[in-house]
Amino acid sequence: MKSSKSFTIGTRGSPLALVQAHWVQGEIQERFPEYEVRIHKIKTLGDVRKDHPLGGAGRKGYYTKEIENELAAGTIDCAVHSMKDLPSIIESEFLIAAVTEREDPRDAFISDQYSGLLELPKGATIGTSSLRRLTQLKNFRPDLEIVPLRGNIDTRLQKMRDEKIDAIILAVAGLKRLDRAEEITERLEPSLMVPAAGQGALAIEIRAHDKEAHTLVNGLNHLNSAIAIRAERACVRRLSGGCEVPITAHAVVAWNRLEMIGLVATPDGRELMRDQIEGDPKEPETTGERLAESLLKQGAQRIIDQILAHVQNR
Repeated sequence: MKSSKSFTIGTRGSPLALVQAHWVQGEIQERFPEYEVRIHKIKTLGDVRKDHPLGGAGRKGYYTKEIENELAAGTIDCAVHSMKDLPSIIESEFLIAAVTEREDPRDAFISDQYSGLLELPKGATIGTSSLRRLTQLKNFRPDLEIVPLRGNIDTRLQKMRDEKIDAIILAVAGLKRLDRAEEITERLEPSLMVPAAGQGALAIEIRAHDKEAHTLVNGLNHLNSAIAIRAERACVRRLSGGCEVPITAHAVVAWNRLEMIGLVATPDGRELMRDQIEGDPKEPETTGERLAESLLKQGAQRIIDQILAHVQNR
């Protein structure tokens, strides 16, 4: 018997985005078999603009705005985003109704020649499209040559080999979801490379007052992952440096404690401020804001102001 109810998921059309959306589709379909759950592919600015500058993925709404437009228009009933792509402030008409269980949030070092990041010889080339990664690389390995690397995961892996780049850095989560985990040479611990806020988790976004959508996706929410993400986003939101400033935070819930590490740096990596705190998992936003305040007191505000002033004057 054909279903009389339908529910439409909006997503980018990249291979990784589609894998993520199909997983959400399967989870909803299993819980609510009376619904026909569909997937609607949407092209975003980030998909169209292949010439965006390094770090462009952090631009507000770069990979999400067009999807939210269709959500607001009612073309789709929910949006599935990589959490790290979702701006730290969303419009009040929308709601993050679920944060899925976080996959490994770490960054992956990939090389066909070298066993780890610290094993790269002086002057080696390493590819990345992330300002956050570039900054941290420049800080602890200023001897390396950073090569801009864009495109989806398969494209970046192929470019590494075609262009004979010594190594590249990608997210572990994306590689695992695309069944490419065998490509990983080394998983970089957050103490060495702080991940992007939200990395490894999916955000399921709905219209704020859509009770039906909330019922359908609420079961996909993973409590500890959601707590960690709320803390990270609160920290980044308080620092509010925009996409031009390398800012990130990473949190985990462990032994009834919320452990966080945060980072603010200059794009050239010469100045890098890092701090760690613990807090109550029942107050993730408070913990995230405390971490941000600690970084600001250490001088992060000066870095943020200098970078933003430079951006405005150029």
